[in-house]
Amino acid sequence: MTASFVENVMHRFLSKDEVKRLTLYSHTHRARLEDAGKFPKRVRLGNGPRSRVGYYEHEILEWMKQKLQNRDKPDNSH
Repeated sequence: MTASFVENVMHRFLSKDEVKRLTLYSHTHRARLEDAGKFPKRVRLGNGPRSRVGYYEHEILEWMKQKLQNRDKPDNSH
């Protein structure tokens, strides 16, 4: 796999369903996290209020990478 292939793959928009398959979060839960600033924001792809939205793949992959990096850290929220 060449670097340009990886770069091209990371520069695309993902649908809500694709993001759901990657993160295992429901649409509702992901929207709550997004509203709280704990998940990458969607991008409106059209001009109208009902236009399609997508998620920038690179941001989703970075979010997932951070989750992996934090999984072994002690949870200090208790």
